[in-house]
Amino acid sequence: MSSHTQHTPGSTHFGFRTVAEDEKVSLVRDVFDSVAGKYDLMNDLMSVGVHRLWKAAFLDALRPQPNQTLLDVGGGTGDIAFGWRKRGGGPVTVCDINREMLAVGRDRAIDRNIVGGVTWVCGNAESLPIPDRSVDRYTIAFCLRNVTHWDRAIAEAFRVLKPGGRFMCLEFSHVILPGLKQAYDAYSFNILPKVGGMVTGNSDAYQYLVESIRKFPLQEEMAAMIRDAGFEQVTVRNLSAGIAAIHSGWRL
Repeated sequence: MSSHTQHTPGSTHFGFRTVAEDEKVSLVRDVFDSVAGKYDLMNDLMSVGVHRLWKAAFLDALRPQPNQTLLDVGGGTGDIAFGWRKRGGGPVTVCDINREMLAVGRDRAIDRNIVGGVTWVCGNAESLPIPDRSVDRYTIAFCLRNVTHWDRAIAEAFRVLKPGGRFMCLEFSHVILPGLKQAYDAYSFNILPKVGGMVTGNSDAYQYLVESIRKFPLQEEMAAMIRDAGFEQVTVRNLSAGIAAIHSGWRL
């Protein structure tokens, strides 16, 4: 039986805990409120710095064009948005449920002299405040596993994309090399929460993040979910032997 079983109606998982569905949003918000200022440092810790290479690979695959608009969901601190603009992409809207993360992103934009081309919106991935068929590209990086209903978020991506639009997800996934899997598990569960606690003062947040990765669907299960939402030409690309994966699909 897989570790990411469906829960009884009205309940979901928050890491390895079962919680009420309506409670998860606030629990996730609390995690990111508490670590917003150190979020990028946190990603460095969780991926041993490799997340920067993963994001670069993700943006390369996205191939930003000046005539394309991007909706980046859960991208509060701006990494994907800034990379998209730097690579010549058109206007980008960053939508995040977490105001603290958006505030960090806005500050980072100012620090980088990025004044135009990026709009910041507070909203939920499961009910985006974005019109139907209005964007060319939809990205979600290291966010989908924090959403309560993955299928609803993917359905929303389909809704907001124009025909011919592309969905891309970058997320921690499941290691496919046996030896590496044991080492990564040991690092994740034994070392990461302690280091995270030292850096941010919140080891529980890191414990949740580690557990949330293990609860996320296997690569092929996620690909099936994307197909079920109506996307075509769905592909999966493992990064670092599956520590992370890029899922892509097209709305034709």
